[in-house]
Amino acid sequence: MSSTHSSLHVHLVFGTKERVPWITQDLIVDFHAYIGGCAKGGGSLPLAVGGVADHVHILLGMGTSQSVANIVRDLKRESSKWMKSRRSMEPFAWQEGYGAFSVGPIALEEVKQYICRQEEHHRERSFMEEYRMMLEKAGVKYDPKYLE
Repeated sequence: MSSTHSSLHVHLVFGTKERVPWITQDLIVDFHAYIGGCAKGGGSLPLAVGGVADHVHILLGMGTSQSVANIVRDLKRESSKWMKSRRSMEPFAWQEGYGAFSVGPIALEEVKQYICRQEEHHRERSFMEEYRMMLEKAGVKYDPKYLE
């Protein structure tokens, strides 16, 4: 084959350090747009960015030469700089880890809608409840002590 073809999509999830609700309503729209721009600038295709005050969800298409770890590292670094440049957000930080879940082409629209409805989801469950459900649905084994 003389060219490369791929369909690589990932749903990323990461939270603020100690789940502090730093991503306030006055910042959230611009913040999510900024994260999408960072993803695009880094060579990914952002399909949806959403979340609430203590975490973010990102659905993106990846290039074949990209790694999830590098994408997350860059997104966290650049978005931290953005947050720290706003008002008194100097102590802003992301948690150490992240969730990365593969998404097949058939599920893309469903995941996009899920990300867009984050505020609705979090009227009923916390970030940790949501994250545990995501891990279990994906069949990811985890130690609960590392989620707290």
